Amino acid sequence: QVQLVESGGGLVQAGGLLRLSCAISGGTFSPAAMGWFRQDTGKEREFVAAISGSGAITYYADSVKGRFTISRDNAKNTVNLQMSNLKPEDTAVYYCAARKNPYPSRDSTIYNYWGQGTQVTVSS
Repeated sequence: QVQLVESGGGLVQAGGLLRLSCAISGGTFSPAAMGWFRQDTGKEREFVAAISGSGAITYYADSVKGRFTISRDNAKNTVNLQMSNLKPEDTAVYYCAARKNPYPSRDSTIYNYWGQGTQVTVSS
């Protein structure tokens, strides 16, 4: 059974930085495309960033481009999201997701596995 476990969330002041990590365990499929999504209270889940199985292709939401960086370490089965210059509007629960396919996507509906989420709160 594939499990995704996020860590690294917390409370930070605007302009600060955080690093989220997602540990992947279980499953036998090749390095899968991974994505980060977020959902704030009362809002729909939205795409943040995605990375291909090899790590060569990355996608970002316009709202985080230039501030967030997604990366992965396939030897350690982890994917990270480095977040800098955080803004109050970045406040949300951040979810890690994996799909049975090496190609990344902005579409949350095609991801097969999800973590439980980690809270990020940015104070003004």
